[in-house]
Amino acid sequence: MDTSNPAVFVNAELLPMYVGRKVRAVVQVLRTEGGSIIGKSTDERQLIIKGSPPGPLTTFVEVIGIADGNQSIRAEIFTNFGDTLGTILKSYLNVLPTHELVCSPVE
Repeated sequence: MDTSNPAVFVNAELLPMYVGRKVRAVVQVLRTEGGSIIGKSTDERQLIIKGSPPGPLTTFVEVIGIADGNQSIRAEIFTNFGDTLGTILKSYLNVLPTHELVCSPVE
């Protein structure tokens, strides 16, 4: 696992602070438009995810990529999280507006 350039875990409110940097976000997929995914962040705001997912997406996905605007991420990695988010995970993600988190996968 490469830990030299960790992705900051963001929601739509925090995204503008990290433009040009590697970020990760969990979004609810709402629709696709011309090669982009329109999604809802964990703070209920809209995000635009640019890039081509490797296959069909579930309702909730994690994206890792470069923040390229106040509301958009140029995704490099898509991870399907399924069609529901558990209450513990959703509660954890809701702390993002007040805390900066840098997350690594649990081994």
